[in-house]
Amino acid sequence: MKFKKIFENNEKWVAEKLALDPQYFENLSKGQSPEFLYIGCSDSRVTAEDLMGVKPGEVFIHRNIANLVISTDNNLNAVVQFAVEHLKVKHIIVCGHYECGGIKAALHPSDMGQLNSWLQTLRDVYRIHRAELDKIKKDHLRFDRLVELNVLEQCINIIKIDHVQKALHKTGFPTVHGWVFDVRTGKLIDLGLNMDQEFSKIRSIYDLNPPENK
Repeated sequence: MKFKKIFENNEKWVAEKLALDPQYFENLSKGQSPEFLYIGCSDSRVTAEDLMGVKPGEVFIHRNIANLVISTDNNLNAVVQFAVEHLKVKHIIVCGHYECGGIKAALHPSDMGQLNSWLQTLRDVYRIHRAELDKIKKDHLRFDRLVELNVLEQCINIIKIDHVQKALHKTGFPTVHGWVFDVRTGKLIDLGLNMDQEFSKIRSIYDLNPPENK
């Protein structure tokens, strides 16, 4: 696509929106009140608004390579804090996708320069679940399973975050969900994770507000 074409597309998009609603951008500029925080992969094939079928203002979005939730990532932590404390989102979604390049890189380690430290988190997910993954003989099935297990681990990392725990203890929200987007079919898959159950297994380690403090 030529660079100039992007601006031509934008002009067309603006005209289409105004034709349907002359106040569209005036209303859009008044603020946002999304109920969802979506944490997904930066892959250019996986655009959150399109695959969810949502409008601008309905989903707060953060994307990075392999949809990771890393405790030392100030960018991610700022997004989560703003979403939980100021936007008061009711749901946090971690969405991975099949055919993820980051996942494949984690299963076939090599020196990738600056990416090494980032992919270390993915390799840790592989290490934690290696017994299960190594039993899967077909590469593409092992890749797919690591995508799913990575989503689980990042959902757990979400619940470890202090801003999320404070909101959960105070309001019961946000609810954390794990999804996978299948780029081969276009389907969204809800992994059906029970995050209360998952966190209960490690609560004594990570709960910042244990029962004796409540």
